[in-house]
Amino acid sequence: MPVSTCRAATMLILAVCFVCLHPFASAQRAYPDALRRDIERARDKVYPAVVNILAVTRYFSEGRAQRSPSGGSGVIVTPQGHVLTNYHVAGNSTRITCSLTTGETLEATVVAHDPLTDLSILKLRADPKRRFPYASLGNSDALKVGEYVLAMGNPLMLSSSATLGIVSNTRRVFTDFTQTEIEEMELDEGESTGLLTRWIQHDALILPGNSGGPLVSLNGEVVGINELGGSGMGFAIPSNLARQVLQQVLKTGRIQRGWLGLTVLPVEKLGRKTGVLVSSVFPGSPAQKAGIQPGDIILSIDGAATNARFFEEIPLFYQRIASLPVGKKVTIRLLRGGKERKVSAVTAQWERSSGDEEEFREAGITAQNITRAMVVARKLATQQGVLVTGVRPGYPFDSARPNLKRNDIITSVNGVATPNLVALRKAIAAAVKNGGEAIVHFRRGEEHLVTVAKLSTPPPDTMGGELAKPWLGVKTQVVTSEVAKAVGVEEARGFRITEVYPWTEAGKAGLRTGDIILAINDTELEASRPQDADELRRIIEDMSVGEQVELTILRGGKTQKVSVTLEETPASGETARRVRQKEFEFVVRDITPLDRMENRWERNQNGVLVVECTMGGWANLAGLRADDLILSINGIPVADTHAFEQVMARVVKERPKVTRIFLRRGGRTHFVFIEPDWAKLLP
Repeated sequence: MPVSTCRAATMLILAVCFVCLHPFASAQRAYPDALRRDIERARDKVYPAVVNILAVTRYFSEGRAQRSPSGGSGVIVTPQGHVLTNYHVAGNSTRITCSLTTGETLEATVVAHDPLTDLSILKLRADPKRRFPYASLGNSDALKVGEYVLAMGNPLMLSSSATLGIVSNTRRVFTDFTQTEIEEMELDEGESTGLLTRWIQHDALILPGNSGGPLVSLNGEVVGINELGGSGMGFAIPSNLARQVLQQVLKTGRIQRGWLGLTVLPVEKLGRKTGVLVSSVFPGSPAQKAGIQPGDIILSIDGAATNARFFEEIPLFYQRIASLPVGKKVTIRLLRGGKERKVSAVTAQWERSSGDEEEFREAGITAQNITRAMVVARKLATQQGVLVTGVRPGYPFDSARPNLKRNDIITSVNGVATPNLVALRKAIAAAVKNGGEAIVHFRRGEEHLVTVAKLSTPPPDTMGGELAKPWLGVKTQVVTSEVAKAVGVEEARGFRITEVYPWTEAGKAGLRTGDIILAINDTELEASRPQDADELRRIIEDMSVGEQVELTILRGGKTQKVSVTLEETPASGETARRVRQKEFEFVVRDITPLDRMENRWERNQNGVLVVECTMGGWANLAGLRADDLILSINGIPVADTHAFEQVMARVVKERPKVTRIFLRRGGRTHFVFIEPDWAKLLP
């Protein structure tokens, strides 16, 4: 499983010593000399090829694309720098970096993803002439129960670790509780894996972060790619299956598998030793077109026997189907009602379980292509359209009446059919260009609905101003009986000054913290209860800006008069101009004199204050926080929101790999580096 770096979890693991931090420290235990030498030999062969993978993973929630850091393990399997890892580690990642055991860090690109086996092939970015240390893939079919194996990787992102165990089972499959069907493991975004896999079960300790790392024989060969673990058990994808995926990717650049569209069960409960039992046939599939029915027993495909007496043999049948070329006409011999017959079927491409998903920011939705598997699994009304997977509150498709909801299927926009994401993006772009009105036809169950959405630019994040109000320039507390007694003035009523703002008329007049205001213009104050806290403010606001008032104060046990000119209440943060940066997903506002006073900044302090940083956005992922004061971007000073807009327009135009933000956080300055995937953000 991928893992985000977690300090608490890391410290816990360090405390209980679950993981060997030094590579193969377990070899120092009291193992026989021969075993120790075998471990060291395996280490020397494979260890240099182990990589620590850090990824920025994109996911979709509440109508928008979000991002989070994740990580796992991998192993270099070619001298050119191809890396084998798990799909659930690298799938749907916008950035991947691999750290070698030498400490060097390189970016990696995705060559191919294969959710069906939970494998991904990456390629390290380096000089084309460079040659990397790599590990050899061994023969997983030769593994025996009881053999020693090493699990290498980065548990909890503690890099370059290894554990020792034995093989517990060489052909594990997962079935439901009643042992009547194979259970597939659900991956992210609706994908599943396990149909083609007979797992290697072992007891070498693996933890979150080990995913994608190699399972190594004592011969120093990779015999599996670790997938998951827990409760003293680990499971790995056999190297022979991984080799098939790798070889196809290196040869063609992609994964292509044959598909007939049926599911099968073993025949042992029928009292048979040969054939496989057809349990279901996919509507519209090659199997259905060939006339295959549930209950048929398939005996052979193109003359090759298809026998699955037990569940452990079922993945081999699916592997046989997957190995067939797409578009190949095959002859299937089957048994129905005690009679043999032959049928012909033309293989189709084995599709992913779920379609691609994208964000449509102008509309405020995320949507997904619909696959045949989704139609059946979700009982969708049609495959013609795109499935709405999330709606962003307050955005156009949410504000339309009726509004769109999750699981609606959009079939057209402004009369243009939208059978897939590409068509939907073009239709929305055309609607924006032509005035922003979008007439959307969509299906909700069996209903055919239509709505009109306004794809206008969201209003700026600015607040209206207020009429000028007079202000004294101090903070106060009510002189309750308890406070009066505490400061030694038991008979006093009024307000005790708790802070005098800098650069104010109150400060110039000589007011001090601790002064007690007893009267204003000889009108005595009656405040003595906590609920009287607003009395002073109300009295002041009934006066005028520029008016001079005479305060009677108590200082050091003596009363005296102080004249203060009332000034305009400084603008609050609520009234300051705000700007939303849509690509990096954060909001800033101008700073006010009150901000400068309350934060003890210099009177001429410039900058913009971060007031919102959307969870899962690029700014949030980089570590930008609410209340950060941005001082400059890529070395260009940012005095206010207008300057901020100009600088960010330049950033969006130039698309730098890294956007450097210099800011003030609390009492110190700090840098934040935003590294977006511009290809996903902009057309």
